[in-house]
Amino acid sequence: MKQILIVDDSPTIRRMVRASLVRCFPSDEFLEAASGLEAIERLAVGRIALIVLDLNMPDMHGLEVLQFVRSHQKYGRVPIIVLTTRGDDMSRSAALKAGASVFLTKPFTPDLLGDEARKLLGADVASL
Repeated sequence: MKQILIVDDSPTIRRMVRASLVRCFPSDEFLEAASGLEAIERLAVGRIALIVLDLNMPDMHGLEVLQFVRSHQKYGRVPIIVLTTRGDDMSRSAALKAGASVFLTKPFTPDLLGDEARKLLGADVASL
């Protein structure tokens, strides 16, 4: 069973992301964090296989979380989907340069998010 961490300060967005991904990964465990600091705490105690990360959060910017994850050997290879309202080229470039695996903007479609997650986790799309 994989653990998927959803990091967003909006409970509504966390529920939408979870609902989108549970269709693709019904037997996996979903963890949630409402802030960057909470995400780092969850990462430290879990076996996270995928992170879906917002950039705009109140206590710690998503780029800081991304840089933290990439700087640690234990977590450095965890795929990260950045899912944010910031669709400008500068935000996209900064996130990808910091190590985001995929950059998506809100609003998002459940199918696109699920497809990207399956690609990152190596799931056989035809069997899901």
